[in-house]
Amino acid sequence: MDKLTITNLDKLRVPLGGQEIELQQVDYPGGGMSLLRIRIREGRRFTVFDIDPASAAAWGEALTRWAGSQPQAGQEPQ
Repeated sequence: MDKLTITNLDKLRVPLGGQEIELQQVDYPGGGMSLLRIRIREGRRFTVFDIDPASAAAWGEALTRWAGSQPQAGQEPQ
């Protein structure tokens, strides 16, 4: 039986709270759509999401909009 392929994309730590976030690409045997796996580690607890490309794009756009509306160090809000 073929195993799925997991490719690490990025890893970051949230400064407040210390959560560790990993982004991975998940490819299933036999081809088909790749999924984005988001793994959030909080101490010994893990939360895992496997999402499709359209959902990843929508989530990314929402995160970018929110981040763009927040004041950055030394800058006024937009």
